[in-house]
Amino acid sequence: MSLFRKFFGSINPASEEETENEYNKSPIDNSMSIDEQFIFNFKKNGGKFLYCENLDEVKEQFENILEENDWYEKEVLCYDPQLHKLLDENKLSYEKPTNPKFLFASCENLIAEEGSILFSSKQIKQHKPHELPVDIIVLARTSQILAMKSDSLSAIKKKYERDYPTNITAIKYFEKAKEEDFTQYGSSAKNLYLLLLEDL
Repeated sequence: MSLFRKFFGSINPASEEETENEYNKSPIDNSMSIDEQFIFNFKKNGGKFLYCENLDEVKEQFENILEENDWYEKEVLCYDPQLHKLLDENKLSYEKPTNPKFLFASCENLIAEEGSILFSSKQIKQHKPHELPVDIIVLARTSQILAMKSDSLSAIKKKYERDYPTNITAIKYFEKAKEEDFTQYGSSAKNLYLLLLEDL
């Protein structure tokens, strides 16, 4: 049974409450797998996590996000041609948007130790995090979860032997700090949905 199915496969409200309580515990148990560490830290940072077993579930969850936020027929910032089909199916405009409602992107990796998402110029061109829309939908795969940022940088180096990307940026904060937090100084919080597709 998949780790993610174990945590998110049930639609039983009682089990959802148990899962929620499980992720509110702290500190992180060292016996957690890197998948569990990522989920724990990502949710702690305020990210919205949607597990998908297949591409049909990705489409369904994507449509649910659009409906929840009333984002149908809006402009979208999206630089990944592989994601354009999903945008076309939902009548979303991505050709030279002047006022994009959200960013739809893939990512380089998911970093378990801090619950962050690592992007590069392949996904966000030369935009800095504060220049991106506040609302972001990311499509990633379970195989992209790595333990530490250094692992991700090594993976990027291996993946792009010649056409090495620039603007490697991690986005970590997915909600405004409730109180002044010096660790978030200079960072811009994003309303981020992660569609995580099982591929292991």
